Formats: sequence, structure tokens, C-alpha cells
Amino acid sequence: MLFLRLMNLVLLTVGKTDVKWVKEGLDLYASRLNHYVPFSVTEIPELKKVSALSRQQIKDKEGELILKRVGPSDNLILLDEKGKEFRSLEFADYLQRKLNGGARSLVFAVGGAYGFSEAVYSRAQGKISLSRMTFSHQMVRTIFAEQLYRAFTILKGEPYHHE
Repeated sequence: MLFLRLMNLVLLTVGKTDVKWVKEGLDLYASRLNHYVPFSVTEIPELKKVSALSRQQIKDKEGELILKRVGPSDNLILLDEKGKEFRSLEFADYLQRKLNGGARSLVFAVGGAYGFSEAVYSRAQGKISLSRMTFSHQMVRTIFAEQLYRAFTILKGEPYHHE
């Protein structure tokens, strides 16, 4: 249970949260997570005047903004529909292995409406899928923050998770 080596845990998102209950839920789990590890949410502003851009151009521009926020020693994990699915206990084990790997920061990224650019996929060390279902980019923030919190309670042997 050696997860304090990690200096920083970041949820990197494209776009701001404008749904009140999503923001409240995200804030709740962020405050709970900070009891275990430094956790922050970094929001990249949505692109302006995208109507003249293709989907690929939007992904490429968002990808540049994402990559600017990821340091050279950061471990980047994408929340992506093509990623690996985990049960909660499996995710806790995955997280423990990542945390013990010595990364300076573990950055989990939520892309924009069209996903990630090839440059972001190339930079990433992994991909995680929260479900085969599609969730709004707003809701994913809170759902994932809750799963991070759940994973830490599992790693600490606390009674939050029942199995």
C-alpha cells in the first residue's frame, strides 16, 4: 500500500463543468481524495469558433492543449471508450501498480466530444474505459472521481466498497 510516492494525481478535462450537480459531485470526491493523495482537476477551455473546423482539426487543436498540460515525466492515462474496463477491485490494483511505478504525476485525461488526437494517443501510457455505455463528458468527471475515491478506500481497507 505504497501510494504516497506519487506527487500528484490530476484529472485533465476539455471544457468547463457547467452542470451544478456534476460540479458538486466532483468537488465532493475531490475533497475526499485529497485525504489520500494530492488531487486536482485541470480544465482546458473549449475551443472557440469551431464551426469552421473539421472533427480532426478540433481533435488536433485540443490534443495540443492537452499535451501542453502534461509534463515529460507524467504518466498519462486516457479515459477512452477503447480502453480497458475494470471492476473496482481490479482498478484499485491497477492504480496501486501505477502509483508504485514512481511516476511524478498520474494524469487522467477526458477528451472533447470527438475524442483524442493521434498525438495524445501516442503520448499516453494507457487507456481506461469506464463502461461500454457512453457518458457525457460532464458526468465522466464525477463518475471517475468517485471511482478513484473508491479505489483508495479499497487500498486502505476502508469499508466504503462492499464485495
